[in-house]
Amino acid sequence: MNTPPSPSGAEHTDGSSVRLGALVPLTRPGWVEAGRHLLAGLDLAVREVNDAGGIDGRPLELVVRDTAADPERAAAAMDELAGLGVAAVAGEYHSVVARAAAARADALGVPFLCSSAVLDALTEEPTEWVARLAPAQSHGWRIYADFLIGAGRRRIAVATQPSVYWASGTRLLRDYLAPRGGTVVELDTNALTPEALCDALVDHGATALLLLVGHPEPAVPIVRAVRGDRRLAEILIGAPAGQPEFAEWTAVLGEDGAGIPFLRYLPERLGPLGERVGKELRERLGEAPSFVAFEGWDTVAVLADVLRSHGTDRAAIAESWPRVAVEGTRGPIRFSRTPGISVWQWAWTPIQVVDRDPAEPDRFRILHAG
Repeated sequence: MNTPPSPSGAEHTDGSSVRLGALVPLTRPGWVEAGRHLLAGLDLAVREVNDAGGIDGRPLELVVRDTAADPERAAAAMDELAGLGVAAVAGEYHSVVARAAAARADALGVPFLCSSAVLDALTEEPTEWVARLAPAQSHGWRIYADFLIGAGRRRIAVATQPSVYWASGTRLLRDYLAPRGGTVVELDTNALTPEALCDALVDHGATALLLLVGHPEPAVPIVRAVRGDRRLAEILIGAPAGQPEFAEWTAVLGEDGAGIPFLRYLPERLGPLGERVGKELRERLGEAPSFVAFEGWDTVAVLADVLRSHGTDRAAIAESWPRVAVEGTRGPIRFSRTPGISVWQWAWTPIQVVDRDPAEPDRFRILHAG
C-alpha cells in the first residue's frame, strides 16, 4: 500500500523536515486522473514553500499514500502517517474515503485538511481536528438544482449506484426540487442495462438524466446509449459530481461527452495568483489543470501558513482553523462553523455549472454560477 514520498520531499530524510501526509487516489478503482491532478497541486505548492525557505528554515516533506478509493486503506494510511510523525494530513478526493480518513484523524488527534471531498457528514459528530476546502454537497448540489429549474428541467431521473455519496445527492435533489415543482425518480444501474434505462427514461417522461454513477463504468455506456436513442434527443444529461471535468472523459466519449453540465469549483476569472499557479500546473500536467489541482495547491498553502504561525504541534494546528486567513488560488480562504457541517468549512469556494462546448469539446462554457 505504500507509495514513495513525492520528489518534493524525498531528499530530506534526516529528520529535519516538517512532514505532511497526503492521501490521494493513484490506482483504480480510484479516480486516477483526479488523483494525478490533486497530487500535482499538492506537490507544486510544497516545492514553492521549500523554494521560499520552507517552514522556519526546515523543508516541507510530502509523504504520499495511495487510497485507491478504499476507505479501509485510507484509515490504515492515516494510522501509518500518524506513526511517522506527520504534523498534519492533506488531500483525498472520494467522499466516502475522506469520511473514513476524517473519522480516523479525529480518533488519533491528527489535523486533516480535506481538499476535495464534499459529503456533508464528513464525520458523525462535530470535530476540531478536520477542516475542508471543497464546498459541502448540500450547497453545491442546490446550485445545480437551481440550474436545472432555470433550464426548465423538472422531471429528473437519476442513474444511481449504491453509495452513501450518491444516496445523499439523490436525497438533496429530491428535497430541494419537490417544493419547486420538480420530481426525482431513481434508476438503479445495477438492475438496468443502458438500453433498459433508456426505456425507463421514455416511460417516465424524464427531461433530464443525472449520472450519479462511477466513471468510466457505468457512466460511459449510459451516455452512449442515451445519445444513440432518438426518443431521447431532447433530454439533458447532467453529471453534478464532475465526471466531464477531466480530459479522459472527452478522450473516451468524444462529441458524446460534450453538453453535459457539471459542478466546477472555480471563479469565472482567476486572479493573478490563480493565473500563475494555473500556468505552472498546466506545465506539470501537460494539460489544463482541473479545479482539483487548484484544491491541492490551496491545501498546502493553508497548512504552510498554519505551520509558520503556529508550529508543528498537532493540537496547535487544529486550534488554528478558525484563525486561518490565506489568499488561495480561487479567493481568500477562511474557515467557519457552518450549520449542518461537522468540520471546519471554507464557506464557500466559487461554484460554477459548466459543460464542454459541443462545437469545441476542449472549451468549457459557464452555464450558471452560485
